[in-house]
Amino acid sequence: MRAAADSSQRAAAASGVTCTTQAPQLAYPALIRSFSSLARAHDLTVLDAEPIALAVDRGLIEAVLMDSGRPLVVVPQGREAFAAERIVVAWDGSAKAARALNDALPILRAATQVELVSVTGEKDLEHTVPGAEIAPHLTRHGVTVDVLALPAMDGDVAETLRNHAHLTRADMIVMGAYVHSRLREMVLGGTTQSLLRNAPVPLFLSY
Repeated sequence: MRAAADSSQRAAAASGVTCTTQAPQLAYPALIRSFSSLARAHDLTVLDAEPIALAVDRGLIEAVLMDSGRPLVVVPQGREAFAAERIVVAWDGSAKAARALNDALPILRAATQVELVSVTGEKDLEHTVPGAEIAPHLTRHGVTVDVLALPAMDGDVAETLRNHAHLTRADMIVMGAYVHSRLREMVLGGTTQSLLRNAPVPLFLSY
């Protein structure tokens, strides 16, 4: 752990970035609590993808999403460099989607292509805010956006978003993280879990 921290400091120094590191020796539940608290004092948390734990001892991704109040970027294995030129925003008109959209505004403003994608046919979007109505909000913030509606592939929202990100060579997916109650525990929804298990690109998540 200390070797990884030292390596991060050297890489940051070589790029002219200020970097502080910690290498606490804590039991996993205490480490999760400590990291979630640390995330609250920063603009953005970046984590490698990990299996999602559906137990009392939640996984780190799940805990940061639910407990930090901050957005999170989850990076799939094999992604070595950051890119955010082409971004897909998963939009279903919900409060969580709006939270993710606004948390991601600094990244969206710097992108060259932003697509607001609504996946239809999987759930009723009649009483939500349509993508065409949120697009002017993005324009006011200096974001040029295309609005798309895609039919759900076999009723699978995650697979539809995965396929679209692949076809458009997207660099990132922005989306709200959904949570359901199961056996008295709060667990991530099916679409969120599916994309975390098999993410084609980094995921920018807010809860």
